[in-house]
Amino acid sequence: MAGHSKWANIRHKKQKEDAKRGKIFTKLARQITVAAREGGGDPNSNFRLRLAIDTARAHNMPNDNIERAIKRGTGEIEGSNYEELVYEGYGPGGVAILLEVMTDNRNRTASDIRHLFSKNGGNLGETGCVAWMFETKGQILVEAEGVDEDEIMLAALEAGAEDIELVDDLYEVRTAPDTLHAVRTALAEAGYTISDAGIRRLPTTTVSVAAEEAERLIALMDALEDHDDVQQVYANAEFSEEVMQAIGQS
Repeated sequence: MAGHSKWANIRHKKQKEDAKRGKIFTKLARQITVAAREGGGDPNSNFRLRLAIDTARAHNMPNDNIERAIKRGTGEIEGSNYEELVYEGYGPGGVAILLEVMTDNRNRTASDIRHLFSKNGGNLGETGCVAWMFETKGQILVEAEGVDEDEIMLAALEAGAEDIELVDDLYEVRTAPDTLHAVRTALAEAGYTISDAGIRRLPTTTVSVAAEEAERLIALMDALEDHDDVQQVYANAEFSEEVMQAIGQS
């Protein structure tokens, strides 16, 4: 899974760059709003909200933005009524793509997503066509600089993690969804720097992508990620080191 994890690492870095330009704040605000609407505005009793706030702060989202998003979720101030949807389809090379979406207009969003798939060599599929290829896991990304691999592996596994992998300058720690909070807390208390954490849909099998298909696939994934309503883009693509170098992403 190293190729897939490497791609996930690159996407994480892109999010950091997007945050500097404010592009990701709209998506983060929606996540906070929906979390507050579903579980209340207290992050101490609403783990999903706490994760959303932690992610927003990791991307340097201003506190005023976070507070407004919470208040929109709890109804203290007026806001859009977002619903959560999942879209599924295929990209170039037969790669399975799954999208998590938050929208206040499902007809507009469905039309937009269908157009982006078609324009970039993919096909929007029916519900359930690829979801079975993904499993829901907790994922924690930890800054690797100055970290001993054996020590963090021991700390993560003792806290309840299922797996840990070093990918470039980040450790990817995987957990069961219900142990994500405990593992994240244990690693933070042990002094490790958490770069990102959340519940993710990770592929159970992957498809190797050839260089000639990789650029089209990346163009599709970039287009989907740039859509304001799309919160997460998951794909079961496996990129070899050679392909990553060929497309200038390594």
